[in-house]
Amino acid sequence: MDDNKVIRQLIRVNLELEGLEVVTAADGAECLDVVHQVRPDVVTLDVVMPRLDGLRTAARLRSDPRTRDLPLAIVSACTQYEVDSGLDVGVDAFLAKPFEPAELVRLVRQLIERKQEGRDGGQEDDPVLGSVLGSGETERAGRAGG
Repeated sequence: MDDNKVIRQLIRVNLELEGLEVVTAADGAECLDVVHQVRPDVVTLDVVMPRLDGLRTAARLRSDPRTRDLPLAIVSACTQYEVDSGLDVGVDAFLAKPFEPAELVRLVRQLIERKQEGRDGGQEDDPVLGSVLGSGETERAGRAGG
């Protein structure tokens, strides 16, 4: 979920290149509708969104028994406020913008694997994935900004 069409496309293309099926949403309200229709394995959320922001969307997903255990990742600037608020509502992982597409793929794969391990009786109470994943300060070609 991201209100920026370019970022949504970048996320979609990079995950589809890895063989993952991707459904996008432009804001939190649309995201909630899509999640209940599609039943995804992972949801990525931008924080600053029209209608319903990413943190409130995460809180609603956590409060619904159908989506309580759905892995959630914030893909945003990842300010301290966003990280603290995300942890408070139960977000599983964070990816700071701008990000390398390979970092996004790695994060989503980790969340899928962790969900599958939980389903197979593996350890589900792993510590929060990647406090804040994101590469250093240098800008490189192919990054997604936002």
